[in-house]
Amino acid sequence: MNRRHFLQTAAATVPAAFATPSQAAPVATRIIDTHTHFYDPTRPQGVPWPTKNTPLYRKVMPSDWRALAEPHGIKETVIVEASQWVEDNQWILDLASQEKCIVGFVGNLDPTTPEFAANVKRFAANPIFRGVRWRADLVRIDANKEAALAGAKVLADHGLELDLNGGPDLLPHAAKLAAEVPDLRIVIDHLGASGDPKSLKPEWKDNIKEVAKPKNVWMKVSALVEQVKGAEGQAPRDVSYYLPILDHLWESFGPDRLVYGSNWPVSDRGAPYEVVFGLVRDYFSTKGSDACEKYFWKNSKDVYRWIER
Repeated sequence: MNRRHFLQTAAATVPAAFATPSQAAPVATRIIDTHTHFYDPTRPQGVPWPTKNTPLYRKVMPSDWRALAEPHGIKETVIVEASQWVEDNQWILDLASQEKCIVGFVGNLDPTTPEFAANVKRFAANPIFRGVRWRADLVRIDANKEAALAGAKVLADHGLELDLNGGPDLLPHAAKLAAEVPDLRIVIDHLGASGDPKSLKPEWKDNIKEVAKPKNVWMKVSALVEQVKGAEGQAPRDVSYYLPILDHLWESFGPDRLVYGSNWPVSDRGAPYEVVFGLVRDYFSTKGSDACEKYFWKNSKDVYRWIER
C-alpha cells in the first residue's frame, strides 16, 4: 500500500481519522492497552529499571497512564514487568488490587533458576497474573534450550502465556518453541525489533514470516515510534511512514493475531501517547470495524485471557 492509496482509503473509510479525540468516533467498542510499565523509584528499595538520570526515572503510576489514555477511550491495561526482582511481581499484583484498570499482568521470572516453577505456581494463584516475559538479552532461549522448554511447559500447564522481547534473530527460536509447546500462547513484543521503517533489518521480514506460521504466536504492535532514528520524541506522525512495517505484519499475521500495546512510558522516547495511539488507530481503521474490534481488544483476550473487573 503506497502513501497515496493509504490516505485515499483512510479518507473514504474514516473521515475523522485525524481528528482530535473529542471529535473522532471510537475506533472500537473497547480498547485494551496490553503493554504498560508502572514503577516507583521513590520506594525504599528503589527500582532496578529504569536507570537514574534518565527521563524514565520517575514515579509512573496507573493514574498517570489514565490521564493520557482515557481521552481516547482506553480504560484498561495489561502491565508487562521489566524488573528482574521476583518480589516486584507481587508489588504489581498489590497495585492491581487497588487499580481496577489493570485487567492483566505479565510478570518477569527467569526459567533458568531452580525456583521458576514454584514462583509461577505462587503468582498464578492470582487471576491477574496472566503470563511471563523473557527478554532475549537476559533469557537466551537458544543457549538455554532445556530450561526454556521446561519453563514454557510450566507456563502452558498453568494456562499462562509467554511474552518474548528481542531482535529478529530471536524469531526463528520463538517459532521453534511455539511448535514444541503448541499449548503455549506466545506474544512477540515490539514488532520483533524491526528497526526504522526506512532501514529495516534485512533478516526481519523473512523471520517475521517464519514466526507467524505457528498459530499459537501473536504479534504486539508496540514500540513503533521508539525504533525511528532521529531526535528523541520527534518520530514521524504520518502513518504512511510506518507502512513498510505495518503492512508486512498485516500480511503475515492477519487480523486475528495482532495486538495493541503502547509501551508507555517508554514510548515517550518516540512520541506522545496520543501519537502512538493515533498511528495504529489510523492504520487499522482502514481495515474495517471487525479488524479494529479484534486488534484493539478481542485478540488480546484470546492470548492473555485477561479478567473482567
